Amino acid sequence: MSNTLPKFFVLSFMTSVLLSTASAVASAALPETAPEPFAQSTLEVTAPIESSGHLVLFSPVREVNNEIRSETMARLPVSGEGRLYQISRDANRREALEHYLGLLRDRGAQILFECSGIRCGRSNVWANQIFNQPVLYGRDGTQDYLVAGVVADDGSRWLTSVYTVTRGNLREYVWVEHLKVASGASIPGLGSVNNRIVGPVIVPWQGGVTYRFNWQATDRRKVSELARVEGAQVILVGYSALGENESFSGAMERARKAAESLSEVLAKTGVSRQQQELVIVGPSVVVSDAARQGDRVEVMVVTQ
Repeated sequence: MSNTLPKFFVLSFMTSVLLSTASAVASAALPETAPEPFAQSTLEVTAPIESSGHLVLFSPVREVNNEIRSETMARLPVSGEGRLYQISRDANRREALEHYLGLLRDRGAQILFECSGIRCGRSNVWANQIFNQPVLYGRDGTQDYLVAGVVADDGSRWLTSVYTVTRGNLREYVWVEHLKVASGASIPGLGSVNNRIVGPVIVPWQGGVTYRFNWQATDRRKVSELARVEGAQVILVGYSALGENESFSGAMERARKAAESLSEVLAKTGVSRQQQELVIVGPSVVVSDAARQGDRVEVMVVTQ
């Protein structure tokens, strides 16, 4: 009995250690946990991020008349933090980037956008206007950016952005943002792993007999280009806000006419009627996303 008892306690202790280790490894892979830092880097800044409209880019950045322009970007309600790391001189930013990519793959994250070098745009804009970290201002040709998203088992959604850059003095840095996105917000590309569904492109409208559509030239080109893919289908979903003294059927009719009018516009730009499908929602569906309110047509492209 005296020999058995110690063995039992030893076995119990080892089991506890193994279980706690497994638990730690599992928790490290959970979406809500910030990515483990690249080993050969030093944390310099930790910045909490709480915003109802945090800017996240899903395409290269441009600056026009001191305004940030990007084909696909979103201002999202988020909570999380940003971390600035300086990479050791005996390592490099490519190794750091591969480290974070590996962690994101292990989590099953979906890469929503990535770019390298001058294709990302100007480093000055990323450093000073997007991340508000001047130390990230480096060479346009030696920068990388990616943003990845994952949906947790409980339905919560998480975005991780990683930006690396080499400065003029050859010091290298990594900026990592890990953010929880509030429910209801639309995240471009997240959830369409096979990329068959693109959109929605939000097109606000005004008018009654004739209609005015407020959408960017880049969005129009994007829809037209995607529609040229063989087998592509363009879905137009018509929404309307219910007026104070308006009947439900009246609001539905306004949404239908607006969607039909936009359909005519698309047909004139080369998107054939045969590949369009109209879905009239009117005021019957309430969306909590602040960017998707009022009289609008939401355009999506479905590819084979």
